[in-house]
Amino acid sequence: MARGIYVSATTPGSGKTLVSLGLADALHRRAGRIGFFRPITSAEDAESDPTVTMLRRMYQLDPEVCRAGLTSTEARALLAAGRREEIDSVAVDIFSEIAKKCDVIIVEGTELSGQNAAVEFDLNARLANNLGVPILAVVGAGGLDPEEIADAVDVARKELASENCSLLAMMVNRAEPSQMEAIKAAIRPGRSHRPVYVIPEIAEISRPTVGEVATALGLRQMAGSPELDRDVHAIKVAAMTVGNFLNLLEPNDLVIVPGDRADVMVASLASAFSPEFPVPSGMVLTGGLPPDPHVLPFLAHAPFPVFSDDDDTYSTAHAISAVRSEITTGQRRKVAAAMGAWARNVDEAELLERLTLPRPETMTPLRFLHELIERARSERKHIVLPEGTDGRVLAAAEILHRRDVCDLTVLGSVQDVEEVAAAHGVELSGINIVNPASSPLHEEFAVEYQRLRAHKGVDLARAREIMVDGSYFGTMMVQLGYVDGMVSGAAHTTANTIRPALEFVKTRPGVRIVSSVFLMLLADRVLVYGDCAVNPDPNEEQLADIAIASAETAAQFGVEPRIAMLSYSTGGSGSGAAVDEVRKATELARAARPDLAIEGPIQYDAAADATIAASKLPSSTVAGQATVFIFPDLNTGNNTYKAVQQSSGAVAVGPVLQGLNKPINDLSRGCTVEDIVNTVAITAIQAQGSPTQVKDS
Repeated sequence: MARGIYVSATTPGSGKTLVSLGLADALHRRAGRIGFFRPITSAEDAESDPTVTMLRRMYQLDPEVCRAGLTSTEARALLAAGRREEIDSVAVDIFSEIAKKCDVIIVEGTELSGQNAAVEFDLNARLANNLGVPILAVVGAGGLDPEEIADAVDVARKELASENCSLLAMMVNRAEPSQMEAIKAAIRPGRSHRPVYVIPEIAEISRPTVGEVATALGLRQMAGSPELDRDVHAIKVAAMTVGNFLNLLEPNDLVIVPGDRADVMVASLASAFSPEFPVPSGMVLTGGLPPDPHVLPFLAHAPFPVFSDDDDTYSTAHAISAVRSEITTGQRRKVAAAMGAWARNVDEAELLERLTLPRPETMTPLRFLHELIERARSERKHIVLPEGTDGRVLAAAEILHRRDVCDLTVLGSVQDVEEVAAAHGVELSGINIVNPASSPLHEEFAVEYQRLRAHKGVDLARAREIMVDGSYFGTMMVQLGYVDGMVSGAAHTTANTIRPALEFVKTRPGVRIVSSVFLMLLADRVLVYGDCAVNPDPNEEQLADIAIASAETAAQFGVEPRIAMLSYSTGGSGSGAAVDEVRKATELARAARPDLAIEGPIQYDAAADATIAASKLPSSTVAGQATVFIFPDLNTGNNTYKAVQQSSGAVAVGPVLQGLNKPINDLSRGCTVEDIVNTVAITAIQAQGSPTQVKDS
């Protein structure tokens, strides 16, 4: 029978959906099959519940295991008719159906809002009891001081006890950040003496984006940037002189101005294009007034979206002030901020220890990628991103920072980086920006580079020129311990990323060459393919080296290495120079690492399929169950990984570079924001395997 957790608000405005999201992420990584159920939804119908929709999308949950029950209108009608048992009956029936297909189910209770809060509290307690699941109670801290919050926790405990509910945990959410420690000190221990976790208010979650504002008011975009994924920090109504307006303008303000105020429009544009002044998140022209035709061409190039509204300025401002955002929009920056707050403030291991959860039997792509983030976060590392003027890199940096995955340094001119960030609606607060050309580290790095490359005739003047390059500067940050790893290549070639590392980071002792693998995330397992990105035609010694390095990488990412040295022939069935080379490479790898399970030469089908393996190599411990596939050359490897990716729907993560003394990884120039996030997480995990003493940059 599936286990369940009932997430229940005990006060209005608790923000319990953040808790449900945090639980879903933790359970998806640590348990088997998860489900989600809202017995009563405030949406118009069960299918349009926003939390259900978000979790289906984020965790690829089937509608049969992620669903809502009754609408609040239906539930109120049943309560009014004295048919409360029907609410319980519907909930139990749906929960039982979900339980047949899941190991653990998150049940989220009602909003606890309005005049019926007491009735809803009682309803949630009764539902939890009838479903036979413990309650995770969430106390909303908004507007309360620490003592009042502690009292609210005590009251919730007593009321749930009086309802004979099983209490799994208490959490306080939406706490004033400056009062976090005082709140923790004020909360009194319960009977279990388990911790009560306190999560702060997160401004980023409730801030709407300009796109959400435009949708809510039906605004028409008439000019400016198409980027609508920008948070609105505040509203500024331009009803004063330009000088006073500019004095009050802050970054990411949404400017509301009558359509005939050309002076304010020009001033806002000037501010956005000046490095010393703030960039608005957007602009709304009110009154249905068309802007001056001489100004319109300038608005077309605004680095923020410009909208038009027919209402007067006051009505527009009043309507915009009422727009709020929610985590349930699924907007990745808001989700990242929520998950970062959860990770910083909740001990998942301790919380889930209170349940006995089955471990997942298979490793899905989504679970693997979520575990990457958790592993990277578990031992904090510092990663440098040299390509600070690439919008994808900055968007990934923002997500990584909000999710609290690692420390980050972005390289580039501060002005250029901030301009690109503003153009893409990215917020870089908390992320270190370093300009290689003007950094105090530049001279130190140049001197060190000249020393390391003196045998190649490099003098100090040339070293100073080279250290302006972001790839060289970032690599030297890794080499000298200012950061733990580097990720580059979104806007440059693989050679540009690897060359500095080959020059002075060098390969690990005993390693002949730098190579790469792709982590191939299949529907139910993870395979490792090497080398598919770096070495065109490795010889037998290099193939052996690639096999050993790939096995070590596999083990680092939780894949038990069983190595298949691939060829067009299996065992002794064929001959020829290519087969002989793989056979010799296999012998060398076995001699160097007799502890590893290695088979070769072997064909792909015999390595992957147990039935074929039984007929071709029945005594092999690798055939039919290989996890690490070593291709004889780059042509074969690169085409095979792409063929598997395209034909099977596998997710290819990489290339992951291996063999260097310190972790440096390359990106494809066609990479997505998610690719960059994953590669940074991989680099941080690699750094955990080879810790460095990081200096203060």
